[in-house]
Amino acid sequence: MGSYLRGFRVTFGKLFKGTESGRTVTVPYVKDSGPKRHKPERLHGRHVLNRYEDGMEKCIGCELCAGVCPARCIYVRGADNPPDEPVSPGERFGFIYEINYLRCIHCDLCVEACPTEAITESKLFEFSFTNRQDAIYTKDELVVDDDGLPQQLPWEDWSDLDKVAAQTSAWVRATAPSGNARYEGVVAWSGELGFGVKPPEVGQSEPEAEPPVTPADSADVPESSGGHH
Repeated sequence: MGSYLRGFRVTFGKLFKGTESGRTVTVPYVKDSGPKRHKPERLHGRHVLNRYEDGMEKCIGCELCAGVCPARCIYVRGADNPPDEPVSPGERFGFIYEINYLRCIHCDLCVEACPTEAITESKLFEFSFTNRQDAIYTKDELVVDDDGLPQQLPWEDWSDLDKVAAQTSAWVRATAPSGNARYEGVVAWSGELGFGVKPPEVGQSEPEAEPPVTPADSADVPESSGGHH
């Protein structure tokens, strides 16, 4: 029993103390009035299905996101595009798209696997359900609207949307092509409805560490993916 209590020595010693800076870690939080913690740039929250700037959907129904999902929370079925009114630029589109948030672990692997950058995770993460069926988001609830914003559902808290909307799709691929430093600063993802083209990132090196890509070298650097800037 004595050893058991000694294990809580540090816990009880810190229980009534603040941090080294004199602030407590816990802050008051009241829904719709804050204050809320700053959200990291790549926070994994509620998913969105993006569209190109011309309104076409990016999802081509390839089911790669469902195949890579470790929690098996994504269900996708593709269908052939109608010749007269195509939904996506490809031959197929996502006819059925569902995400079960009772299973989702927000690992972001679906974003990495998507070849067209159709699915990304937003910073909207404050949502709860009283009905299990509500936790299964359908395609109609995931596809962004004409302003590039996801559909707001009754159980989602959007009180700080103005702070996160501009960075809803703030994500990058995990790796650069072969780690080639000449790709640094080159935009390698397509524009998105409502958000435009995400600016390039400098990576782990300083901006002056690598020379910029010159016109003579640009032939070796691929063009931005998507082609809908």
